[in-house]
Amino acid sequence: MKINTKVFRMLAVAALSLLAVREVRAQYDPMFTQYMFNEMFINPAYAGSKEAIALTGLYRNQWVGIDGAPETVTLTAHAPLMNNKMGVGLSMLSEDIGVTNRQLYYASYAYRFKLGKGRFSFGLMAGLNSIRENLLQVQTDQANDPTFSSNIPRQMVPNFGFGMYYYTSRFYAGISIPRMVDNNILATASGINTENKIDVSRFHYYFATGYLFDIGNNFKLKPQVMVKAVQNAPIEFDFNVNGLIRETLWLGASYRSGSDLSALVGYQFSPQFMLSYSYDYSINQLRDFNTGSHEIVLNYLFSFRQKKIVTPRYF
Repeated sequence: MKINTKVFRMLAVAALSLLAVREVRAQYDPMFTQYMFNEMFINPAYAGSKEAIALTGLYRNQWVGIDGAPETVTLTAHAPLMNNKMGVGLSMLSEDIGVTNRQLYYASYAYRFKLGKGRFSFGLMAGLNSIRENLLQVQTDQANDPTFSSNIPRQMVPNFGFGMYYYTSRFYAGISIPRMVDNNILATASGINTENKIDVSRFHYYFATGYLFDIGNNFKLKPQVMVKAVQNAPIEFDFNVNGLIRETLWLGASYRSGSDLSALVGYQFSPQFMLSYSYDYSINQLRDFNTGSHEIVLNYLFSFRQKKIVTPRYF
């Protein structure tokens, strides 16, 4: 793949390539429209909350039509332990952005207890971020541009995160900091240097909440919101409303502040298996350069109770 420098610079302005001369910042998080079906990747306290072995796969093709735009795959698995007092999970991500490939591998642990009508949990996650820069693939306007004269080989850097989560059969709320270490990778004439430090000013905070309403006998409405905040940057809001018809068909719409409008459709084949698709339409400056973003999610639950889901879970 060859990336023209003009496109490369536009991606950099959009915080895609995250290159500053020869410095790579591994401290950034992927964008999801269907975060409500992929919360395990965002909040480690979510581990085991399905009260069954839960598997989720997500594929996102963002900003179709822009060379080098993000293409993301995530896989998560989690399960309860010790009579639902604890939860464990694994999260993996592979993402290509321009000439950057990064992979994330995390293990999560949650401890929870009954609180009122629901359960409250604390969670920790820890793992490795792996990042590689194929700078030789960039087509430059300047011959022998020293900035892109060699690749940055794959580097492995540690990271960890923290979260809290509360849920009942109809309500949930969670707050998390998925990555608490600021990872810097700097290519110099003498070699590759990495710097890993905890910098509170660079923490990315996620807050998500939602509620389930019964509208008649055959329709459920689930409004929810996610707030993303980092110091010295505008706060981002994701507003979403999903409707479930006859426990089978999901229909939804979302608004991401200053960025996208989204539509969602999903099919609940059974209480254990769900497939959903969302489409994002850009409402910012990028709308002139792309035809939208596509996201597909698969969820499957393996119950511990005679291979049958006793109570349908909506969070």
